Amino acid sequence: MVNIAISGIMGRMGRKIAELASEDKDVNIVAGIENPDCAHLHSTVGEIINKDVKAPVVSDVSQVIDAFDVLIDFANNTEAVLGHLRILAADKNKKYAVIGTTGFNEKELEEIKQLSQDMPIVLAPNMSIGVNLLFKLVEQAAKTLRDKGFDIEVIEMHHRYKKDAPSGTAVKIVDILKKATGIEKVVYGRQGLTGERSNKEIGVFALRGGDVVGEHTVIFATMGERIELTHRATSRDIFAKGALEAAKWIVGKPNGLYDMQDVLGLNE
Repeated sequence: MVNIAISGIMGRMGRKIAELASEDKDVNIVAGIENPDCAHLHSTVGEIINKDVKAPVVSDVSQVIDAFDVLIDFANNTEAVLGHLRILAADKNKKYAVIGTTGFNEKELEEIKQLSQDMPIVLAPNMSIGVNLLFKLVEQAAKTLRDKGFDIEVIEMHHRYKKDAPSGTAVKIVDILKKATGIEKVVYGRQGLTGERSNKEIGVFALRGGDVVGEHTVIFATMGERIELTHRATSRDIFAKGALEAAKWIVGKPNGLYDMQDVLGLNE
């Protein structure tokens, strides 16, 4: 049995993770964590998801640190996530973290990497099995088509409420493409007289609208043919299930920074 605390419990992902965790015999919810202004502080996780879960909702991870093994963090504030990791990394009892929050800048990512020397962390912008397989397929396609004249474009679409753009998943895809092809130039959208497209650039477009859970397409296009790799998410359940799998997988692992490729065995 893995004891978990869920940070960002009032968010879409936090609630969905709690709902699925309440039905998972291998997981026990011991706390929900939210910001100090949350109206549900001092209530229970069960009251939020309409389940029989007695775990309290608190604003300070230190209040419940002795109760959980793994913190699943989907807080929508990157600084809050870093604050949680600093507390966990300093704790004398080994703690684990699974982070699904996106929007970290380079400095913040470097700090997470440093903190992972003192604790095991899974950091993944997208925890679905399908998307992580997409990452692998994109890498393979990019390596195969490298220097063969293919233009590469990345298109992502999410619901109107998403705050960061491009999505963390799209950023991860671009990182994979850059590493696989050696292309460093990234163009975010195009407007006006841009001139002819160079095949030494990667185009990225972020679409927002409605209630789209998440769509990502990578296009490899050349004269006479086009390859498209697409993943469409129609339910947040896939991300929540992935987060719970990561929480169960990371227990007992050595200190270090992991991703969902590790969790799913795709890096083996």
